[in-house]
Amino acid sequence: MSFRIKSVAIVFYVADLVRTEAFYRDALGIALTREEGAEPFWLQGQPENGPSLIFFQQPGRRGDTPSIVFELDEGGIDDVVADLASRGVTIVTPVSEAPGGWSADFLDPDGFSLGLYQYGELPRSLKPA
Repeated sequence: MSFRIKSVAIVFYVADLVRTEAFYRDALGIALTREEGAEPFWLQGQPENGPSLIFFQQPGRRGDTPSIVFELDEGGIDDVVADLASRGVTIVTPVSEAPGGWSADFLDPDGFSLGLYQYGELPRSLKPA
């Protein structure tokens, strides 16, 4: 199977979004926007020439976060996850709803957690019906 990665984001699970927003804005000069679709909201920003940074307020343990998430270019997340599983890749979280779309998590050969994301308007499968 062949698929294309559109972009990459680093996702953090943080204890306090307001504190996180102030730190990245004031200490690092990265503008973050408040997005809807998760409670209470989530933050997204992108340093110049860098990957997107995404912050959700929820419990997280060191080692679980940050996580690298690859956005699929054309959709087909169900197909990609099935292909990864057929190659022996450990799927940690099957395709499930995420803010604005679908996501899945898997492990690389060293046990690092990676994720896939696709926007909801893209087809979950590219295989002919």
